Amino acid sequence: MKAGTESTSRRSRLAAAWSVPSLRWAGAALLAFGLGAMAQSAGAPASLTWALYLTCYAAGGWAPALEGLQALRDRRLDVDLLMIVAAIGAAAIGQIFDGALLIVIFASSGALEDLATKRTAESVDGLLNLAPQNAIRVDEAGLETRVAAADLRIGDRVVVRPGERISADGTVVGGSSDVDQASITGESAPVAKTGGDEVFAGTMNGSGVLHVEVNRDPSRTVIARIVTMVAEASATKATTQLFIEKVEQRYSAMVVLATLGLFVIPLLLGQGLQPTLLRAMTFMIVASPCALVLATMPPLLSVIANAGRHGVLVKSAVAVEHLADVDAVVLDKTGTLTTGTPRVTTVLPTGPLEADALLEIAAAAERYSEHPLGRAIVAAARERHVAIPAAYDFAAWPGRGVRATVRGAEVTVRAPADGDHPPHVTELRRTGATVVVVAIDGRTVGVLGLTDQLRPEAAGAVRTLARLTGAAPLLLTGDHPAAAHEVGRRVGIDDVRAGLLPDEKAGAVTELRRSGRRTLVVGDGVNDAPAMAAAHASIAMGRSGADLSIETADAVSVRDDLTAVAAVVALARRARRVVQANLAIAAAVIVALVVWDLVGELPLPIGVAGHEGSTILVALNGLRLLTNRAWRTAAAPSPG
Repeated sequence: MKAGTESTSRRSRLAAAWSVPSLRWAGAALLAFGLGAMAQSAGAPASLTWALYLTCYAAGGWAPALEGLQALRDRRLDVDLLMIVAAIGAAAIGQIFDGALLIVIFASSGALEDLATKRTAESVDGLLNLAPQNAIRVDEAGLETRVAAADLRIGDRVVVRPGERISADGTVVGGSSDVDQASITGESAPVAKTGGDEVFAGTMNGSGVLHVEVNRDPSRTVIARIVTMVAEASATKATTQLFIEKVEQRYSAMVVLATLGLFVIPLLLGQGLQPTLLRAMTFMIVASPCALVLATMPPLLSVIANAGRHGVLVKSAVAVEHLADVDAVVLDKTGTLTTGTPRVTTVLPTGPLEADALLEIAAAAERYSEHPLGRAIVAAARERHVAIPAAYDFAAWPGRGVRATVRGAEVTVRAPADGDHPPHVTELRRTGATVVVVAIDGRTVGVLGLTDQLRPEAAGAVRTLARLTGAAPLLLTGDHPAAAHEVGRRVGIDDVRAGLLPDEKAGAVTELRRSGRRTLVVGDGVNDAPAMAAAHASIAMGRSGADLSIETADAVSVRDDLTAVAAVVALARRARRVVQANLAIAAAVIVALVVWDLVGELPLPIGVAGHEGSTILVALNGLRLLTNRAWRTAAAPSPG
C-alpha cells in the first residue's frame, strides 16, 4: 500500500512538473539536439542535420525570442534576446551545432528556474477563510440578526456559539468559554475567556457561549492587518527583481553594441566581409552569458533539490540567496521549538493518594473532555497503563475545568482559583507549566503540571544557528512569559520576548532590519506571518503550520525538523560560495576569450570550446551540492 502511494505521489509530482510549459519545450529542444548530433556523427545528409538543429532552435528559442522582442518593443534589451542573437550568429557562420547547444543550455536553465519557483498564490484567500463571513448581531432588545462580518461597527454586540469562529475583535461582555487563539498569539492551549477579556476575529470558540462587543473596525482587525502586511511584503520583493532586470539590460546592450562595432567599424576601414563577420560572431558567442547564467542557477537549484529530498521545500532561487545572507535568527515557541501538544510532566499528590491513583481519577473525570489539557491527562494515564474507571454526570465548566462522578464521589479537575494555592502550584507555574488542581468532594488531593514538549533537536539546532550567524537566536512568542523563558533556558536562548501580538512580532523584526541585521524568522502560525513578511528570509514548520505561514515563508520544513532548518541555511551559505567561485571562473574565461578575440585572432573552435567548457565546469561545480554528502556536511551538529 505504501509503495503504491509513493508511486502515485511520484506520478503526481512528474505530472505537475510536466505542466510547466518551458520544461516541455526544453525537453523537445534537447531531443531535437540529440537527434541532430546523432545524425551528424552518423554522416547523415546535411539537410537532415540542419533540419533537426533548426527544430531545436525553434523549440528552445521561440519563448526567449518572444520575450526578447517584447522587451525590445519596450525599448529594453535582455539576456534572452542576446542568447538568441548569439545562436543565430553561430548558425550564420556555419556553426549551427554550437548555436543549438547554446539554445539547449539556456532553455534548460530557464525551465529549471520556472519549475523551482512555481508556487501557489492563494495565501491571502486562505487567511480570509479563517474569519467567518457572517456574524450574529444582537440588538438592545435581544433580537438576533445575521449580518456580514464586514458590516459590523464598533459598539455592535455579537453572540458566538460553541464551536464557531469569532467574527470580530472585541471584548467579552457576557458568558465564558475557552478560546483557541493559537492562530493569532501562538498559545499552545485554549485560553479561558470571561467578562472583560479581549478576543480576536478568526479564533475558535470552545464549549461556552460568548457575547462580544466589537471594539475594532473589521478592516483593522488583527487578521486584516496580517493580510495587509503580507501584501506589502510581496510588493517589496518585486524591487529586487527590477534591479536584476536592469543589470541584465545593461549587459545585453553593451554586448550588442560591441558586436555591432566589431562588425561595422572594420568594414568601414576596408576589411573583408567574411573575416569581419567571423570575428563579430565569435565575439557574440564568447561574450554570451551562458556560463554566467549557469554559474548562478545550478548551485541554487541544487540546494532546492537537495533540501527537498530531506524535507525542506525552498520556494525559489532568490529564497536560497536570502537564506545565505541571514545573520540573525528569530524563533517562535509553540509549534516551532516545541511540538505544540501539552503533556503531563508532573503528578503531585497532596493527600493520601499515590501518584497513579491521582492520575487515575483525574483521567476518569476528563475522559469525555474535548479540551487539549483533558486529552493530555487521559493520554498520560494510558501511557502509564493506569486503568481509567467509569465516570458519570460529566459536566464541563468553560474556562475553568470539568466535574464528574467517579466511584460515587464528585471529582473536579480545574484551574487554580484566585487565592487558591495548593502546594507546588507557584513553583510549577514558575517553570512555565500549566497547572490543574484535582479535588474529591471539594477537598484538594493533588495537582498536575502540563507543559508543551520541547522538540528533541531544538537545543542542537539553536547552537548550529548561533554558530552560522555568529549570534544566538531570539525567541519571540505570544505565550506566557514563564513558559517562554523556561523554553529559552532549556534551548540556550537568553533574549526571550513573550506576550507579543503578531504586529508586535513584526515590529521587533523590523527593528532588527533597521539596525542592519538580515533576519531569518522560523514559525508555524498565522500569527508568525507578519514577522515572516517583514524578515529578510523565513521558514515555516509545515506539518502543523497554518496555510498563510506556509505560503508566506520562503521555505517550508515539511517534517517540522529544526535540524533541517539549520542545514538548509548552511547549505545555502555553501551555495553562495560556489556561486561566487563560478562567477569568477565564468567572468575570467569570458574576459580572456574576448581579449583574445579583440587583440588577436581567436579561432572559432577554441572560442566555442572555451565558452562551452567554462559553462560545463560551472554547471558541474554547482551540481556537487546535489549529493547526500553535501547535505550531511551541512546538517552536522554543532558541538554542545
